Amino acid sequence: MSRIISVITAAHAPSVPYLREAFQSLVEQEMPDGWSWEWIVQEDGETGAIADALPSDSRISHGSARPGGPGVARTVAMARARGDLVRNLDADDKFLPGALLRDIQALTSHAEVGWTTSRVLDWLPDGEVLSWEHSDPEEGLLPRGAVLDAWRTQDWLLPVHPVTICIRRDLLFALGGWMALTSAEDTGLLIAASVIRDGYFIHEPSLMYRKHPQQVTAQAYHVDEVERDRRRRLIAERADALRSLFML
Repeated sequence: MSRIISVITAAHAPSVPYLREAFQSLVEQEMPDGWSWEWIVQEDGETGAIADALPSDSRISHGSARPGGPGVARTVAMARARGDLVRNLDADDKFLPGALLRDIQALTSHAEVGWTTSRVLDWLPDGEVLSWEHSDPEEGLLPRGAVLDAWRTQDWLLPVHPVTICIRRDLLFALGGWMALTSAEDTGLLIAASVIRDGYFIHEPSLMYRKHPQQVTAQAYHVDEVERDRRRRLIAERADALRSLFML
């Protein structure tokens, strides 16, 4: 029987123009022998716009629920995921060739690793593609606690991009999925996972990260100082509590 990697996508009405490209990037993925993918798409809302926009494919599972933000939508989507591994894909981004293959290879080759991240390429509105604006680490293991420590000491900048996380199913469920934050929910998950299990950074880019005015990180509330500080406190205190409770 084929093993499955579940790709989870949160979407809402402004995501509709991007979904076909996201799906095509999935269809073009090379998979290891004995593996297949499923795409779990969750509308953050109940308009039906996302279901109507998705192609007909047995590998797609779509659902909807009351709006609660992308973190809540992804966590709700976990209920339909069947995979041993779970990879995030934002609705407005697309995979690069080999993305899922490299995630699977890293996690099946390193039993001690609970999650992976990888390089991203920024995809500007005019079509220009640039390297991520921050420095990437070398390929290899990311020891427990390293991401949290770097985040705290480097002016709250993550050393890796959380949007690329691929995580073992049991670890994802043990952490309760994505944090219920208005934004930076992927940062919350990444940091929580990183204090529980070692990670692995893949230097080959896995994702075209689309920059556009409608994305969450371009909204005023994302950079509002009060909200930003509150998110940081919640993420950091959760990580510290996990370290303390599990004596890590």
